[in-house]
Amino acid sequence: MSSERIPYLDPLTPIRFLDHSASVYPEKTVVIYGDRKFSYREFKDRSDRLASSLLAMGVGYGDRVAVLCWNTPQALEAHFGIPRIGAILVPINTRLGAEEILYILEHSGAKILIVDTDLARILAPIEDRLPSHLSIVALRDPELRDAPDSPFKKEALDYETLIAQASNLPLEDRIEDENQTLSINYTSGTTGRPKGVMVTHRGACLNAFGIPIYFGIDKSTVFLWTLPMFHCNGWYFPYGIALVSGTHVCLRKFTPASVFNLVDKEEVTHFCGAPTVHLGLVQYAEESGRTFSRPLRANIAGAPPSPTLIEACEKIGVRLTHLYGLTETYGPHTYCALEPEWLEKPKEEQAVLLARQGVPTTNALYLRVVDDHMRDVPRDGETMGEVVMRGNNVMKGYYDDPEATETAFRGGWFHSGDLAVWHIDGYIEIRDRGKDIIISGGENISSIELEKTIVKHPGVLEAAVIAIPHDKWGEVPKAFVCPKPNTQLTETEIIDFCRERLAHFKCPKAVEFCELPKTSTGKVQKYVLREKEWAGKAKRVN
Repeated sequence: MSSERIPYLDPLTPIRFLDHSASVYPEKTVVIYGDRKFSYREFKDRSDRLASSLLAMGVGYGDRVAVLCWNTPQALEAHFGIPRIGAILVPINTRLGAEEILYILEHSGAKILIVDTDLARILAPIEDRLPSHLSIVALRDPELRDAPDSPFKKEALDYETLIAQASNLPLEDRIEDENQTLSINYTSGTTGRPKGVMVTHRGACLNAFGIPIYFGIDKSTVFLWTLPMFHCNGWYFPYGIALVSGTHVCLRKFTPASVFNLVDKEEVTHFCGAPTVHLGLVQYAEESGRTFSRPLRANIAGAPPSPTLIEACEKIGVRLTHLYGLTETYGPHTYCALEPEWLEKPKEEQAVLLARQGVPTTNALYLRVVDDHMRDVPRDGETMGEVVMRGNNVMKGYYDDPEATETAFRGGWFHSGDLAVWHIDGYIEIRDRGKDIIISGGENISSIELEKTIVKHPGVLEAAVIAIPHDKWGEVPKAFVCPKPNTQLTETEIIDFCRERLAHFKCPKAVEFCELPKTSTGKVQKYVLREKEWAGKAKRVN
């Protein structure tokens, strides 16, 4: 890279946030994990040492480094150390199977795999098929007393040894272009092979700038990691917290009891999670009688929350901000801003308003709901269309998949595949995924509207609705319901409850009580439910 710098131009990158905080607040605590605490000075040194070690292993500009680990300090270090040298971070979902992980390693062409030894067992079935060029770095978590040593048959380098022996510090700046790829994040792949979403240094930087605006974080923030860092780079909170010089509290695995305990112990102020996380906290609070001892702000995203859940969170001391987006939009593209006049409304009405997906974040701006001809639908709260976006928080494209990229970007907008209505106040409200809408006898039925109705029942914990085949109507709604513990429900009870609140054609024609299949990020895997119901039927299941 040329030593000449343009005085008024510096590539945008979130890596600078750590440099700034380590310079201005070197002794401030940045990471808490168990009994260990790291200052900004120490954390930057460890991140730089990781970067230096990767350079020594031959990792160069544009090379991919995969990371398979829990929400530990090392996962945070990877978010800074890997992209600092111009390499590309590839975070891997900790709940994937061996074949899925193998596909990601092969498709991304990862040169290095950093893996928690506790997770290495997942790789055992495919270890002999791992790419020959792949080097493994084993990370043994010192907070886990019974953590295994490296279980690999092939030689694996030790993470902490690399950190301790790193040299060639300080590092030369290797971020030459703000539009270079920072990370490749693989989608959940529920309908086929996952796609690698490429995000840039510039996009990550600008999205991090938005977090203090829509979530109110600052230097006093203590952020608890209930959200997997592999999910959209933890919605870019590794960078957002560094931006404001806040503090991370790492949580290896989520349990409701551990969240309540850490909130008290570490004076936590903020956290994020899918509806399943918040649902777990509400259920635990009901069973234990505990509520949070301090007011908490939390983001909820990943699936549309019901007004019932939002109201229940309020009762245990959690003020929710509802966010909506996709991996392809760096996570949040919209947020449901609480308008002051809403506070004058009854709590139930507030919850209904807060359950909408909202308006674009300040770093997004461009959002439309369009018909099949790319025309805006009326802002009447009734006409459905597809949500499309463009701007600084839309991905660079899918890695090594130009055809899928072209399809997603048709017409100059990113097509989400989500169906929504547009309200007169500019707020959008998701009504369904395009593939989830139920068309019964020519009438459109929103599975989300029906799900929100069902979970209002006091005995229901959560619900999912899909279309099932019907000889007369083509397809009709079926509800899969997970009751609250020690609750007995009947099919007739659920159907009658819905009929009291909705037009009868929208109500379920069948109800099954079960646990709902979910992805690691809390989304219900409706395709699992559909495959069973449509087996052997003349309809494409996706």
